[in-house]
Amino acid sequence: MKTAVVTTGGTIAMIKDSKTGKSLPAEGINRSIANIKELGDISKIVHYEFSNLPSPHIGVSDMWKLTGLINEIVKSRDIKGVVVTHGTDTLEETAYFLDLTINSHKPVVCTAAMRNIDETGTDGPRNVLSSVRVANSEQARGMGTLVCLNDEIHAAREVTKTYTSNVSTFDSPGYGPLGIVDEDKVIFFRKPLLRKTYECKKIEKRIALYKTFVGDNGKMLLEIPQMGYKGLVLEAFGRGNVPPGVARAVNILINEYGIHVVLTSRCFKGRVLGIYGYEGGGADLEKMGVILAQGLSSQKARIELMIILGITKDRSLIKSMFDHLKRGEIPGEKSLQE
Repeated sequence: MKTAVVTTGGTIAMIKDSKTGKSLPAEGINRSIANIKELGDISKIVHYEFSNLPSPHIGVSDMWKLTGLINEIVKSRDIKGVVVTHGTDTLEETAYFLDLTINSHKPVVCTAAMRNIDETGTDGPRNVLSSVRVANSEQARGMGTLVCLNDEIHAAREVTKTYTSNVSTFDSPGYGPLGIVDEDKVIFFRKPLLRKTYECKKIEKRIALYKTFVGDNGKMLLEIPQMGYKGLVLEAFGRGNVPPGVARAVNILINEYGIHVVLTSRCFKGRVLGIYGYEGGGADLEKMGVILAQGLSSQKARIELMIILGITKDRSLIKSMFDHLKRGEIPGEKSLQE
């Protein structure tokens, strides 16, 4: 059996410029990542060079093309799993996009590095080695897209970058890792029970993300329709509460412009919920048609809304699709294939 290594760039494929001392993408590094000597002891590697981009340069169109490539790769009977190397800044968005759109039980493992390949103590080769081990683990089948760095295995839905520079930056607040890689052993502690996959033929890229703040009067939100956005992820306080001016602006966006608004919290643990009924409270927003994202970060809710709006514009159906705690026969969701 073979393992596909799809390289997209990022710090893992960068070196320090000799003149400026700054990190920059380097030619040929993606190939060297796929040729790490110890990988051959685990699996035969097939390398696909998708791009060599810093992850802030990765766009939604790139994610969509990457999904298409991986969905083709996993159709091959001799591919056991896929490892995707990526920059850390937006890795969690790409991983969640893949998790929602890849139609296979075969493991897809995203990895990265916090240090350049030419730095002392570089973490890239070890992360790739561990990720290939995970991609070849029978236990990883059906787990969806995983993120593996620093010998920890995380679910794409739960993981986030928590530190700007530390090699142990990726964590799943409130959840913890799914498992670990201990030398040559892959050990899982639990399964991600809330994951799902969509059948979609297109996506809606025009989704805004807005973080409210103390004293926000909501006027900036009213510019969203003029800018061509079709959906909005609103990052609120606590359980999903916003200032009164924001609530009034959201009501206009929904009822006058037909903008689909999804609510998240700036807290990185817990769910938004319609508890408070005052103006701008979560219950007030839900009553006017705001959709609650169940436990998703703002950046991941935005990814999911892009995919869902490519399937349907029906608000009640969108609400059902965002309800990760209620599974059922929901149009657009699909069963995974072998």
